[in-house]
Amino acid sequence: MRYCSLGSGSRGNGTLIEQGATRVLVDCGFSLRATEQRLAEAGLRGDQLSAIVVTHEHSDHIQGVGKLARRYGLPVYLTPGTGFELREDGLDLRWVDLHGRFEIGDLEITPVAVPHDAREPCQYIFDDGRRRFGVLTDTGTITPWIVEHYADLDALFLEANYDPHMLSVGPYPAFLKARVGSDLGHLSNQQAAGFVRIAGGRERLQHIAVAHISEKNNRPELALAAMQEALTGWSGNLLMAHQNQGLPWQTIE
Repeated sequence: MRYCSLGSGSRGNGTLIEQGATRVLVDCGFSLRATEQRLAEAGLRGDQLSAIVVTHEHSDHIQGVGKLARRYGLPVYLTPGTGFELREDGLDLRWVDLHGRFEIGDLEITPVAVPHDAREPCQYIFDDGRRRFGVLTDTGTITPWIVEHYADLDALFLEANYDPHMLSVGPYPAFLKARVGSDLGHLSNQQAAGFVRIAGGRERLQHIAVAHISEKNNRPELALAAMQEALTGWSGNLLMAHQNQGLPWQTIE
């Protein structure tokens, strides 16, 4: 199994997971043109994708879903709540049950409900029968449900959205600061670090990719420093997914 990021942040998100001939795109928060350009940079075309899997309906995650799916005839997997915002003609929508798993080609996918200010948000864990890859962004707090499901991963794509001090003194209006920092907002650097500190089976993790970093309320070096402190003694690779250049393909051995 391998994965890459087409870009991660408040201006658009897309994560690719590949196993054999199965290629799943998690979210598509870019325009159709930008998505096709980013796919090309990853060595792929839209007609090589198997499906799009959607986490929630915010524009930085669904902006390009409808157009990409229609152009290439791709099925779109999402919860009914998220689908309320994507009821467009010509889309092959397939409902995700938060209490069950589903398969796309060579991948078994487990949806995990998360606290976020959306209709029915979730994140996903991908399993090829031997390796497990978890995507965990757009989450306001770490719940016991998340801790249980995200144990024993081989790689993790994890949000570290904001630094609390930068958020408090930054340019956002008060209501938006409250939203970002709430239990239905995003994970801070410290929350993300706290999660990896207690993650079950952490020694199995080959990679942790830090993602969805705010351009106004965080800096990459702050997020990495928080994670490095929490990962003392860990021998895996700590990576960073950026807004513009994303993250190149990473192979999970």
